[in-house]
Amino acid sequence: MTKIADTSGQDVVREAPRRSYWKLIVSASVLVVLIAVTLPIVNRWAKAEVSVPQDRLRIATVVQGDLVRDLSIQGRVIAAISPTLYSPAEGTVTYHVDAGDEVTLGQLLVSIDSPELQSRLEQEQASLDSAAVALERQHIQTRKAKLETQRDIDMAKVTYVAAEREKRRADDAWAAQAVSQIDYEKAQDDLETARLIYDHAVADAELEADTQVFELQTRELEVNRQQALVADLQRQVDALNILSPVNGLVGNRELDQKNQVARNQAVLSVVDLSAFEVEIAIPETYADDLAIGMAAEINYSGQTYAAQLISISPEIRDNQVVGNVRFTDGMPPALRQNQRLTTRVILDQKNNVLSVNRGQFLESGGGRIAYVVRDGIATRTTIETGVTSLSSVEILSGLTAGDQIIVSNIEPFGNAETVRITN
Repeated sequence: MTKIADTSGQDVVREAPRRSYWKLIVSASVLVVLIAVTLPIVNRWAKAEVSVPQDRLRIATVVQGDLVRDLSIQGRVIAAISPTLYSPAEGTVTYHVDAGDEVTLGQLLVSIDSPELQSRLEQEQASLDSAAVALERQHIQTRKAKLETQRDIDMAKVTYVAAEREKRRADDAWAAQAVSQIDYEKAQDDLETARLIYDHAVADAELEADTQVFELQTRELEVNRQQALVADLQRQVDALNILSPVNGLVGNRELDQKNQVARNQAVLSVVDLSAFEVEIAIPETYADDLAIGMAAEINYSGQTYAAQLISISPEIRDNQVVGNVRFTDGMPPALRQNQRLTTRVILDQKNNVLSVNRGQFLESGGGRIAYVVRDGIATRTTIETGVTSLSSVEILSGLTAGDQIIVSNIEPFGNAETVRITN
């Protein structure tokens, strides 16, 4: 009987492997550590009230350093010196320059033909000539009156001397009993009469001299008054030729050539190219923070120029305050009036303070709420903010350097204490 072969001959007896208990211990330890690490995170995630995708958030880091509070505004270049010239009298205007022409100081720009003013000048000049002639006549009259009074004094003195001589003769005759008493007394009367006439002649001469001095002063005052009137009219006539007050460019011509112009009507403007300023319109909210003398920076063609705030309007228009900024270390070349330039006004600077990038969380949280991000969870935190700049906000309390917070809008979080950030 034939035996059927089987596979027993191929079987191999092997020993059962021994268990590696140390590997089990290591695996168990790792598992415990992972559970200990992840359990708090899982708990926080489980307790999170709101879940927000990370790509919808903007997160910034709190840093410690210098904070510059500034204000960036688009300004308009204006001429610091841009006088408008006016007609001094009514007449016909004649322009000697066109708009845009370069002019120099003292150059003739406009002539005003005013026949009325020219006629007044000629009339007053004639009156001045007449007053001058009257003054010269008064000088002659004064000298003549002086001669006449001197003549009267001399004649009275001669009469007085003759009366004295007759009196001495009468005294001698009276002593010799050679003259009657009546003749002697008559000689005395004649002497007294001559003395009185002489004294009155001297007094009249002094009074006449005072009168002539007064008359002469009156004529001189009349001439001086007329000279002042003529000088003023001459000034007005000279002002009919309007000269350039600065070196620069001719602005707008307000009238057409040979048009009639009224008194004090604008005829021309001139722009001084050597002095430009930047006019800025500042939002009303910054009005209380502005002060004359604040430092500023003006950006032109990629370069920054130092400047200074020199004036602030006392009134608010259209929720804006107008100010002027002047270059302090030289102006950039090729500036043009009404050109737009970016101006940065430095309102305040604080050193070594906590700050974070500015964002919508300021408005939505009222500057008192921030969400601090740690391990994918944003926790609601009460903060206190200080001054703000265009890009940063000062943190007074509630945060420390290195904290990361959500700076985007936090209104979607409502009053949630924790927010889970997902990928």
